[in-house]
Amino acid sequence: MRLVFAGTPQVAADTLAQLLNHPRHEVVAVLTRPDAPQGRSSRLVPSPVAQRAADHGIEVLRPQRASDPALAARLAELAPQCCPVVAYGGLIPTALLSLPTHGWVNVHFSLLPRWRGAAPVQQAILAGDEVSGVTVFELVTALDAGPVLAQREYRFGELETSGEALSALQRLGADTLLSTLDAIEDATATVTPQPTEGVTVAGKLTVEHARIDWTRPAVELQRHIRAHNPSPMAWTTWAGERFRVLLARCLPEASLEPGVVRVEKRRTVVGTGAGDLELLQVQPAGRKPLAGADWGRGLRTAGAFE
Repeated sequence: MRLVFAGTPQVAADTLAQLLNHPRHEVVAVLTRPDAPQGRSSRLVPSPVAQRAADHGIEVLRPQRASDPALAARLAELAPQCCPVVAYGGLIPTALLSLPTHGWVNVHFSLLPRWRGAAPVQQAILAGDEVSGVTVFELVTALDAGPVLAQREYRFGELETSGEALSALQRLGADTLLSTLDAIEDATATVTPQPTEGVTVAGKLTVEHARIDWTRPAVELQRHIRAHNPSPMAWTTWAGERFRVLLARCLPEASLEPGVVRVEKRRTVVGTGAGDLELLQVQPAGRKPLAGADWGRGLRTAGAFE
């Protein structure tokens, strides 16, 4: 099939790379977000999808708004049979949804209708979900509400971060997308309406939400730290400076007051509202990440996180 691929971040670029190696489909263009300022110089940098497309000599469409009439006109000229979408980062206008012969097919990293929205992997980990997955569905006007073409489950690891899970889900999602596109071309795809019950919304995580509240139970803080890694990264303060916690493990014992640090021979432990938390990997202000035990051994005085 003739395809126009829509996506922006690295996870989408990785899926595009797999799609470009598929012999049955031709990507004639990509739709991505405009170049964004990066670094201290604020130099405009193309999205990972734009860079991947340029490397393969594929046309890049990057309108400021997807409602731009020029985009609709160019898509009509390209005449795609289907438009696969992975993390485009903007809403596709209703007027464009019927333009491809087989519509727009979106890869979403949850088992819809659970965790519709921007941060499904992070919110699933925060909520303590043990199982998530990917859903390939048809885009409709309502957010992530279209009928389902395929779903596959994925089980989170005990200490798996959202970044690690997203990498695994990307590979699972790409495989599911490719098989779905094949089924669409073969006219064997099945479409199932999403249930109206069980809908949850996955809002974006913010830096303020990432702050660690040491009065919460250790089991919740373990999930909190996993969910916010790699971005915006869970943090607290030590001696008045921001201190990142990259990974931690909850412990069954509760021997310390919330935020109080105890350095042991092979580990560094912090008290919480219920149970203790072992710091596995941390990043003090102005330093590179290091093992929590190594950071603890370097402390000269006892203290507590604020």
